[in-house]
Amino acid sequence: MIDWFSVPLEHAFMQHAFIAIILVGIMCGATGVFVTLRGLAFMGDALSHAVFPGVVIAFLIGGNVVIGALIAGTLVSLSIGVISQNQKLSGDTAIGVLFAGAFALGIALISAQRTYTRDLASFLLGSILGVSRSDLYLTGAVAAIVVGAIGLFRRELTIVAFDPTFARATGINVWLIDQLFLVLLSLAIVISLQTVGNILVLAMLVTPAATARLLTDRLRWMVALSSAIGALSGVIGLYLSFHWNIASGASVVLVATVAFLLVYLFSPRTGIVTATIRQRRHFPHPEDDRFSSAETMPS
Repeated sequence: MIDWFSVPLEHAFMQHAFIAIILVGIMCGATGVFVTLRGLAFMGDALSHAVFPGVVIAFLIGGNVVIGALIAGTLVSLSIGVISQNQKLSGDTAIGVLFAGAFALGIALISAQRTYTRDLASFLLGSILGVSRSDLYLTGAVAAIVVGAIGLFRRELTIVAFDPTFARATGINVWLIDQLFLVLLSLAIVISLQTVGNILVLAMLVTPAATARLLTDRLRWMVALSSAIGALSGVIGLYLSFHWNIASGASVVLVATVAFLLVYLFSPRTGIVTATIRQRRHFPHPEDDRFSSAETMPS
């Protein structure tokens, strides 16, 4: 049993992978709480596709694809904020236009390359086992920026998420907070692309946060639980990926999904199964009463 845990840690690439997934799990968990509270799951999916041209351009010029994605994500998130200021266009409309246009540009650029299939697959599915030491430094720096900013502006982010009108009345610059959140979300998504890939990055943002939402209503605990669930799902998923020889990104997301389902069913406060059991204890089925009465009737 000890070997099951120790053998993967003997490999340098697995050590890097564990550190990377823990950082990503914490960062996505913290950011994902505000994504779910604001109902911005579509935004996360859109941004994960909109950074594609940055990845492609960086690859074509021989640069760092993560830095290319960071630049593209920041530009797209700021553009969404600018376009959505037009009273005739909603935020969803701006997201849809830029998401489709940016992703199409990336596809057009990479399809012109003969070896684009392999590189596109890496972008879609992630390559956490190929994380280098320099990638770890970049991931750690971005994670520190994102988590630090969330902690610093937690009050403003929370008020804007629950009641933008009240936020304006208290003097909070809602537009500026929205832009800050979009940039933080872009950073979290871009760094996550290398670990779980474009297809599964949304799950790392939403699933741990949704699980934590079922366990507590207190925001601080929600952020802490979401980060812990994200990191723990990553570690367990990597172990299963190593021993069962399955895709690491998919394994991580499946573990997070199983955790959500278990909480959804058996959470002490909101679990479907536990609520049913609790209800039956307090309000027995009429047939149970009838049989119980019949057993106690004198013969």
